[in-house]
Amino acid sequence: MRVDDFDFDLPEHLIALRPARPRDSARLLVVDPTRDGFTDRTVSELPGLLRPGDVLVFNDTKVIHAALKAQRAARQAGSPAVEIDVNLHKRVDEARWRAFARPGKRLRVDDPLTFGDGFGAVVEDKSEGGEVLLRFDRSGAALDEAIAAAGAAPLPPYIADRRAPDAADEDDYQTVYAVRAGSVAAPTAG
Repeated sequence: MRVDDFDFDLPEHLIALRPARPRDSARLLVVDPTRDGFTDRTVSELPGLLRPGDVLVFNDTKVIHAALKAQRAARQAGSPAVEIDVNLHKRVDEARWRAFARPGKRLRVDDPLTFGDGFGAVVEDKSEGGEVLLRFDRSGAALDEAIAAAGAAPLPPYIADRRAPDAADEDDYQTVYAVRAGSVAAPTAG
């Protein structure tokens, strides 16, 4: 399977850079398999669309500050440090995370990274496509606190490429039923 088989043209005017206000006015696509059709509705109409026996599944995890900025020290005297964008995506253990790094080509195994609040990590492994395994200099709750302080809510690339993150993203990219920390991607559809 080729990933580019999933590419499609998305007109700029159809990309929402902010969620609908009020939230329950968001669009809802209803698929009716008995009629082989699609209907455009709104989230506020959902209770009237449900029937006895229908099942709702909720992901109640809150989005953590998985988007981090790091500095990789210069490798040669006189060279500048390199800024690396890090998006955590899978916790491996109390001190290690798998992450996507951009530009990943600028990283090597054993490179030290420094994050905004003075904590650090070392690149333990590197895969094709910019994925790295990071071993942080702290673990458990201390690491969680450092990530929360230094990171930001991760915005999908189609939004982040069009506007800068801001304080409203803290609430905008959480579901209204989010309870426990753990998600590393913004729920653009709850």
